[in-house]
Amino acid sequence: MPRTASRLPLRTTEDAPEAARERLAAAEQRNGYLPNLLRVLANAPVALEAYQTLGAINGRASLSLAEREAVQITAAALHGCGFCVAGHTAIATKQAKLDAVTIEALRAVGRVPDARLAAIARLTGAVIATRGRVPEADLQAFHAAGFDDQAALEVVLGVSLATLCNFANNLGAPPLNAELEPYRWDGPAAAAE
Repeated sequence: MPRTASRLPLRTTEDAPEAARERLAAAEQRNGYLPNLLRVLANAPVALEAYQTLGAINGRASLSLAEREAVQITAAALHGCGFCVAGHTAIATKQAKLDAVTIEALRAVGRVPDARLAAIARLTGAVIATRGRVPEADLQAFHAAGFDDQAALEVVLGVSLATLCNFANNLGAPPLNAELEPYRWDGPAAAAE
């Protein structure tokens, strides 16, 4: 059953702290709605700013949009953040144009059919599981898939972004926006919410 309440207040452009209002208004205009993740983050304007700033930096990475979304979906699934899995599934579907089989494999942290995206997902999982102390064999497998050291560090960047939004969502427990309902994820950790 979908959750309707949030553990932390869902701020709006009217009741958010002053330092967050302009950022919320811009996000609402850009998205056509105000994602509940941002409404939670607005409780701490510096957290909202950090998320949006890091997101913009991540958007300039050498990894493609599809590769960046593979990092985000994998990390969100491993962190049990149903909100972020749904949100990044929407981006992967609408903007990155990933196929349904690939997206479902990422959501399940399963066998991804595309070799490059599989390598991204494996390194993402290894970075999270080892706190960055990725075994040499895993890093070499990533390189063998055609990625360089810059890309490996950009996976770490993506994991950093994911950790901020996944953990904020898990702490705040906002309900999924109606716009994201078609992409709902009730994976093992999300189902326990």
